[in-house]
Amino acid sequence: MPELPEVETVKLGLIRLIPGLKVKSVTSDNPKSFPNSKADVERFLIGSKVTGVHRRAKVLIIDLDTKYSLVIHLKMTGQLVFRGKENFGAGHPTNSLIGQLPDKSTRVVIYFEGNEKSVGSESSARKNRSVEQDVQKYVAASTGGSDKAGDQKRWQSYGLGPKSCQRDPALFFNDQRKFGWMRLIPTLQIEELDFFKKVGPEPLNSDFTNKVFIERLMRRRNSNIKAVLLDQTVLAGVGNIYADESLWGASIHPKLRVSDISKSKLETLHEELLYVLKLAIEKGGSTDRNYVNAEGKKGSYMSFARVFRRENQPCPRCGSIIIKTRVAGRGTHTCPNCQKG
Repeated sequence: MPELPEVETVKLGLIRLIPGLKVKSVTSDNPKSFPNSKADVERFLIGSKVTGVHRRAKVLIIDLDTKYSLVIHLKMTGQLVFRGKENFGAGHPTNSLIGQLPDKSTRVVIYFEGNEKSVGSESSARKNRSVEQDVQKYVAASTGGSDKAGDQKRWQSYGLGPKSCQRDPALFFNDQRKFGWMRLIPTLQIEELDFFKKVGPEPLNSDFTNKVFIERLMRRRNSNIKAVLLDQTVLAGVGNIYADESLWGASIHPKLRVSDISKSKLETLHEELLYVLKLAIEKGGSTDRNYVNAEGKKGSYMSFARVFRRENQPCPRCGSIIIKTRVAGRGTHTCPNCQKG
């Protein structure tokens, strides 16, 4: 699953590009990816304007002026790719981030009304011809395989074909494994979804103090600290990478019970958790196999990782060899010297 910094990276890319855009049309090829009624889509999505983009835990929310929102979970292999005057791509790092779209992984396309048209002008006419020629070339290339008729039909279903070029801005939701989803629901009902009722507080909010952090951990005082950090009902968005990194930073062994860790150590853990999350966002997320940043480049955080995926390498603090074990069902990286059991 994506962790908080990776989803925040997606949000930061979208928030620059789509607020104020008006939805022109929507297409989808998979009801599991887009589980919304046609009536709701036509009434509350088509013709609506995007008013904002935000994140809660590992979920993205696109607010609309119809008082509905698109709630999006990328799951394992999801991507969001925007194509317009400026391009954006973030998510599972396949060629879909930079290639022609839609492709075989595209599940949903949201087309927006463009502001690029200048009807009657010579520059507009040249641009129309150029775009149509590009589309013709790509359709010809994309339909040259074994399933030529099927590919041609798919492209035409998305409004892309030799006589029907699409050059309005568009947001593509790609998902190879079809685990992700994009739900249209009333904005006021978002907090009533089971996930949002159970999820813990945001660790980067200003009110997430040392005191709040320790109180949340103590809800599972007899569990090991790593399992508690990974529990989304305790705090939101933290996954395996940032749990290992923050525990190393605080010199805490991941198997220690919460109740056996001193208050001062837990305060240090809070500081380290905020540090690694903020650093990861600054660097565009991890380069773990699942995410790239808003410009379609791999995030650089993992190049700064101090313990995660550094097994058999020296600890940057004491020089001991980092080991990998399993804690809370997850691969776990620790320094046997710095993080005593």
